[in-house]
Amino acid sequence: MTAAKLHGKVALVTGASSGIGRATAVALAREGADVAANYLTLPESAAALADEIRALGRRVLLCPVDLVDQDAVEAMVARVAAELGRLDIFVSCAAYSDRELFYTADMAGFRRTIDVTMWGAFYGLRASVNQMLRQGGGGSVVIVSSPHARTPIPSCMAYNMAKAAIDQMARTAAIELARHRIRVNIVYPGWTDTPGERKFFTEEALRRGAAQLPFGRLARPEEIARGIVFLVDPDSEYITGSTLSIDGGSQLPWWSKRGTGEF
Repeated sequence: MTAAKLHGKVALVTGASSGIGRATAVALAREGADVAANYLTLPESAAALADEIRALGRRVLLCPVDLVDQDAVEAMVARVAAELGRLDIFVSCAAYSDRELFYTADMAGFRRTIDVTMWGAFYGLRASVNQMLRQGGGGSVVIVSSPHARTPIPSCMAYNMAKAAIDQMARTAAIELARHRIRVNIVYPGWTDTPGERKFFTEEALRRGAAQLPFGRLARPEEIARGIVFLVDPDSEYITGSTLSIDGGSQLPWWSKRGTGEF
């Protein structure tokens, strides 16, 4: 039997009560890591996640914290280190998005989108990295960003802005932290089948949209999680400052299929 790649490691995953964050927390536990699972909504799902991780023989710590509160984020990381012994892996999955045209957008939702998606990621990164620096021995960070960072999707200005910002945040952190052997990488999920998508689309709209993608379906959260596990694997120690797209080709010019008679 192959040894667990992450045995003895401790990971903190934000946004872990659903979607990509939840799948990532489980995938890390399967590879031997103990997991601190941050969430703000869906407490029942978080409790079920904790049960699943314990069933895998790993320790789990539930952390219901709003990531826009920097003091609370720093206290969360201190608690992780105190109760689980250390922190080796930080995965930033949490995000928030309201979708409206920017010139009529409700500014509370606009600001909340940026506060959670950008500042929340930064606070988590900063606190986690400081813990890794205190304990020594390097570490690994994955920032779950989005093709929204590069593509100006309408009605998503705040989310587009926030994702573009955390891309530069991650790359800058990667070069600042290289001498400490703390690696920082970015993941771009494609359109993924998560509960959050139901905030914007009906099941029928999701079905129709997925059919237009190059692979004819949405990504599964577990597929994104596998890429994250690859990046934090100690065998990937020479990968930092990189962006891994796991999108089924959805950033390719899929609309160009019209010229082939396939669209």
